[in-house]
Amino acid sequence: MYPFSQSVTPAVRTHLDAQTAFMNDMSKSLFQSFQQMCNLNIQLVQTMLEETALASQQILTADRQTEVLSAAASRAQPTTEKLRAYQQHISRLAADAQVELARVTEEHVQNTTRTARQLADEVARTATEETQRGLRQGQDNLQRFVDPFAAGNGQDRAQGSAGTQGASAGQAGNFQRPDGSPGASQASKTAH
Repeated sequence: MYPFSQSVTPAVRTHLDAQTAFMNDMSKSLFQSFQQMCNLNIQLVQTMLEETALASQQILTADRQTEVLSAAASRAQPTTEKLRAYQQHISRLAADAQVELARVTEEHVQNTTRTARQLADEVARTATEETQRGLRQGQDNLQRFVDPFAAGNGQDRAQGSAGTQGASAGQAGNFQRPDGSPGASQASKTAH
C-alpha cells in the first residue's frame, strides 16, 4: 500500500539517536536551570519568612509606638538588599542557562546536521528508485494494454509493425513490382 518500505533504515536510526541525545541534553540543562531557580526561590521565601518572624516578634514585644516604627524601619533595609541579591542571582542563573544551552546546541548541531543530511540523501535516493520502478511498471502496463497479444519480446512487436506498414502501403497503391514497373493500382491510374 505504501510506496516506501516500512523498515527503519540505519540513516533513520542514527538521525533519531542524534536527535534524542540532543533533546536529552537540552532537557537536562533546562531542568537543572529550573531546579536552581526553584532552590533560589525557596531560599528567598525562607529568608523572608525568617525576617518577617523577627520583625513580628520585635513589633509584638515593643512597648511604645516609636519602638514599633523603629523595628519596622530596621527590617526594611535588609529586605531590600536581599531582594536586590535575589535579582542578581536570577540574572546570573539566566546567563548560565543561556551559556549551557548554547554549549549543548554547539555540541550536538554538527552530528545532528550530518545525520539529517544522510537521511535526506537516503530518502531522495529511495524516492528516485521507487519513481523509476513505478515508471517502468506503468510503461510495461501501457505496452501490455496497447498490444495484449504480443509474446512479450520486442522482436515480435517490431516484425508485426513492419508487416502492418507494408500492408498499408500496398493498400494505398504506392508499391512497385520487383522489375520496377508500377503496381496494379498505379497502372490503372496511368491508363486512364
